[in-house]
Amino acid sequence: MDGLRQRFERLLERRNLATEVLGALETRTGVEKRYLAAGVMLLLGLYLLFGYGAPLLCGLIGFVYPAYASIKAIESPSKEDDTLWLTYWVVYGLFGLLESVSDLLLFWFPFYYVGKCAFLLFCMTPGPWNGAHILYHRAIRPLFLKHRAAVDSVVSDLGGRALDAAAGLTREVLRMLARSRALINPAVEASPPLPLEPTARQA
Repeated sequence: MDGLRQRFERLLERRNLATEVLGALETRTGVEKRYLAAGVMLLLGLYLLFGYGAPLLCGLIGFVYPAYASIKAIESPSKEDDTLWLTYWVVYGLFGLLESVSDLLLFWFPFYYVGKCAFLLFCMTPGPWNGAHILYHRAIRPLFLKHRAAVDSVVSDLGGRALDAAAGLTREVLRMLARSRALINPAVEASPPLPLEPTARQA
């Protein structure tokens, strides 16, 4: 229990957007950061259990801070944080894909959104217990390396078909535009020149 508490306090000492907000609240209210963080987590947990906006809140938790951290990683010269957040987004995308298939069943489980938020927080936890890093290296990467050649072949085939379909569609659209333009502005046939008016007869 003490180890978990120390890890939690070390997490609060890191400099990021959440700890800066907690620090400002600590200065203003006089309540320690750890109690403020625990209170916020308790309120979020209760809202996820009983609130109607649980899907939205869970989506924000899984997206807003990782997106902010990813932008900071892109702007930093180090490549380690880029790898960290790319790994998170791979896991996040795969989780979203699996969730979209099984959401109709999982939605009815009690505490589903609490579990989902806990999983997303686990995936973005800094340090050696980063869930995205663990899942990627233990599950996703071995599967990818095993089926890499087949996946590359399918992607290449689908890419070629998509390009052929796009080229064919572009040709059809251009033909239709040419036909519609011809119907709107038909070519004006060259008409014979009008005869000149007779000049006055000379007396």
